[in-house]
Amino acid sequence: MTALDRNGAGGAMPPGRSRGRLADEVYDTLLGQLMSLRIEPGSRVTIDALARELGVSQTPIRDALNRMEAEGLVVRVPHAGYRIPPQITQHRFEDMLEVRLLLEPAAARRSAERASLEQVNGLRRMLAEMAELEGGAGPTAYGAFGLRDAAFHDLVALSAENEVIRETLARLHSHVHLFRLHRDAQVTHLAMAEHEQIVAAIAARDPDAAAYAMRRHILRSGERFRRIFDEVEDVGVMVAEA
Repeated sequence: MTALDRNGAGGAMPPGRSRGRLADEVYDTLLGQLMSLRIEPGSRVTIDALARELGVSQTPIRDALNRMEAEGLVVRVPHAGYRIPPQITQHRFEDMLEVRLLLEPAAARRSAERASLEQVNGLRRMLAEMAELEGGAGPTAYGAFGLRDAAFHDLVALSAENEVIRETLARLHSHVHLFRLHRDAQVTHLAMAEHEQIVAAIAARDPDAAAYAMRRHILRSGERFRRIFDEVEDVGVMVAEA
């Protein structure tokens, strides 16, 4: 059984299944593999190999990879398919953190002012989905949590009704890159509590509290992931001194 078979999509496109919908399913599958490190950083992927693995034609594979290339998740290699980028550097991590601190508290503030009741309920449903994954073991569960973490922040930006902020944050794909760095159940537990505070402030229509909760979440998330770079640097020093 292929990855897409498990999601209800086999090798042949069922009646009524649009090309775009199948490409979205392929994209979700590949992104999940990327997040769970099943596809390793720096590895090469080809359309032929993916089509055989997922049991679909090359067209949705190509569409999904084109989308991932536009988002910086894969790099096209002339005459050789695609390559998964290496893990982000600490310099790029700090740059992404700076951009998020500029944009996401503002988005949370606007969300508290503009979000519809349906959008607030959507944020709550996303939290419920994340809570179900919070205690999950293994890289797949962790990757799935990371995908919903990205979706949660996208929902906040969507409810802020500022497409420029939303598009800018989407292009960063910061959550994908961060959750590829390290698998740590503590990260998911702490993120959940911080997300709940953000949603509570948005639901209470408190712009200042929403902006503060989002800023604190991003800063604390930055501290958690920054420790990963520090640990790698410490290992490098010990190896050099050995």
